[in-house]
Amino acid sequence: MDQKEKIVKLAVNGGISFGAKLNAKQLTVIAEHMNEGDELELTTFQQLYIEVPESKVEAVKETFKEAGLSCYPVGNFVKSLRTCNFCKGEKEEGMPVAKELNHRIAGKAVPFTLKAAYTGCPVGCGEPMLSDLGIMKIKDHYSLYVGGKAKGKDAEVGSLLAENLTPEELYKTVEKVIEVYSQMGKKRETFYKFLKRIGRDQLIS
Repeated sequence: MDQKEKIVKLAVNGGISFGAKLNAKQLTVIAEHMNEGDELELTTFQQLYIEVPESKVEAVKETFKEAGLSCYPVGNFVKSLRTCNFCKGEKEEGMPVAKELNHRIAGKAVPFTLKAAYTGCPVGCGEPMLSDLGIMKIKDHYSLYVGGKAKGKDAEVGSLLAENLTPEELYKTVEKVIEVYSQMGKKRETFYKFLKRIGRDQLIS
């Protein structure tokens, strides 16, 4: 009997932009890699989960890339950045910074799935206060919040870790936080629990 081929789950979206958007070509390309009866799972972090045979993963990734789709690993990795659903213009809302930050952190291995969210103004429609890492643009600088938790009876908003950061300072601070979590976090320890265990001071000490 032939051994059944392993199925791999991919997280897909239309890249980092204002809200979750896919064009007709992208939808068609995704549909071409699905069988009749297959379903797409839409996550709260602006991603679609699609399952593909392991032998076709790289080819599918390349096809998706050509259509302008971004692919990320599923599991204990930093998820792609969740962004605003409303805007006043790409430059005003700092979307180039969000794109660069996503490029630097998305897909990094961590003890447990890490969610990061970005919003271009204090309205906070990207829900940064309810994510493990939350970035809020205020005028020309950025504030970083940590430890938000959206679900459960112990749900709470994130607390301010650093403020008035330049883009470069933001990148370095977020990367440092992820590095500390990667090195000091226990296997399958959520960032929320990790933060409660070690305290905020060790994140950027």
